Amino acid sequence: MIRLGLCCIFYEEPIKFRTTTAAYLSRSEKPYDHIDAIVRDNIQALLKAMTYCVLHNIGSFRINSQFLPLCSHPDWMYTLADLPNGKEHLEEIEKCRLYREEKGLRLVLHPDQFVVLNSPKKEVVESSIAELTYHAMLADLLEIDVINIHGGGVYGNKTEALARLKSHYKSLDTSIKKRLTFENDDKSYTPSDLLPICNELGAPFVYDVHHHRCLKDNMLTQEVTEAALKTWNREPLFHISSPLEGWEGSKPQRHHDFINPDDFPDCWKSLSVTVEIEAKAKEVAIQKLQTALEHRSVKLWKATT
Repeated sequence: MIRLGLCCIFYEEPIKFRTTTAAYLSRSEKPYDHIDAIVRDNIQALLKAMTYCVLHNIGSFRINSQFLPLCSHPDWMYTLADLPNGKEHLEEIEKCRLYREEKGLRLVLHPDQFVVLNSPKKEVVESSIAELTYHAMLADLLEIDVINIHGGGVYGNKTEALARLKSHYKSLDTSIKKRLTFENDDKSYTPSDLLPICNELGAPFVYDVHHHRCLKDNMLTQEVTEAALKTWNREPLFHISSPLEGWEGSKPQRHHDFINPDDFPDCWKSLSVTVEIEAKAKEVAIQKLQTALEHRSVKLWKATT
């Protein structure tokens, strides 16, 4: 059973998530009232997003990192209890959690690119841990089992960078470590770089097949798939996208609006995994892929009735 996942925003549906900036808050007379209103709207949008996913048999939804905007910012850090309507927000988030549980929907978190655990700069690592702490708090509230990040930078020495990654991972709070996963990227770290780290740390590996096709190593797709599955103690999570200009284009890293069904690996089709669809047309791309996969006799996730 393949559970297709929608990432963060919608293409056609009028479901919007709000955010703000530290600069705006610094000019506001009541900055936490402003945050409070955004949080209220984002919780309502999350319930609408989840409802849409259930009605359209989309089994997973990735929540944007700014769902609680600037929650980990050093100048504006807050908890929901700190906000004017914090009690109400917690009650509404609990409604989201119960709906997710009832319908069998999966929620996923993928912190922004500035979360870099293997940076040689102490302040970058500290801010990354603060962001991961915020994500773990949100994951506790909604019972989310994945906080996914990339390996980070190379900084001129991949061996040393991976050693820092392992060291900083080991210092993380359990609430983060029990959810943290690592994904291969299209510039720095291949599956063969990260799989040994994941096996050593006991951290699941999120296989992005598009990234692997852009940044190749000596492993085949089926080999990586089999190795990745062994790192998971819960439902595995994979990523897929298609190149904007095709595989012969000058920049295959750029994502297409849709997924070419031929890019969906044959060795995935009989698995029970979540596959997040990283396509610019979002829910429209998923609808097209659902149809294509069903025509190829792939069993897809259906919502609990």
